[in-house]
Amino acid sequence: MDGPEFDDLWVVVPVYNEAPVLERTLAELTACFPHVCVVDDASTDHSGLIAQALFDQGVRLVSQPINLGQGAALQTGFEYVLGDPEMARVVTFDADGQHSVSDAVRLARDLGGGFDVVLGSRMLGRAPQMGRLKRLVLRVAVAYTNLTVGLKLTDTHNGLRAMNRSAVAAMRLTQPGMAHATEILERIKAAKLRHTEVGVEIHYSDYSRSKGQSLLNSVNILVDLLVR
Repeated sequence: MDGPEFDDLWVVVPVYNEAPVLERTLAELTACFPHVCVVDDASTDHSGLIAQALFDQGVRLVSQPINLGQGAALQTGFEYVLGDPEMARVVTFDADGQHSVSDAVRLARDLGGGFDVVLGSRMLGRAPQMGRLKRLVLRVAVAYTNLTVGLKLTDTHNGLRAMNRSAVAAMRLTQPGMAHATEILERIKAAKLRHTEVGVEIHYSDYSRSKGQSLLNSVNILVDLLVR
């Protein structure tokens, strides 16, 4: 799947202490995409070394000296890839193994359908290990975000997205934490970017649960939305 089709595309991967799964995630990405930008958000494990070792496979490492949060890491990645004049598309991809590279490929291709942004939605796709409480919390966050932002989406905090260059340039994220996902939607609304949602599969693994991501991230989303 690699080759000319994705020569103009960068995958931006924010990373914080993902050493146990990062090598596999990057191997799967580089098998499909020739350009991957890893933003190491001051990891205290050897995540940065893993990314650095994959330079010959197209991985470029950008390291932040202090931990600033996923929103800041994404903005750093956006600024880096905008420095490539050949870049026309970007996919954002979480490092923890929850996303599918085949879904990333579909989102990237859907940008050719006249959209500036294609958003992944676990509500339109499959998230078989998602518990009922997590699903409820996410639905509350989606309803609140849609109300405040003025969009009609089914999943407002999914890290898998595809954007064209104009959309990436319009981001300019200032929210460092989980609220950056809402800020992305605000930028989409303000810039009148053409957008759509595509169903994607989310894999909730023992690893992600061990990091507290199964429910805690959903609660953090609600807290960030209320205090931002």
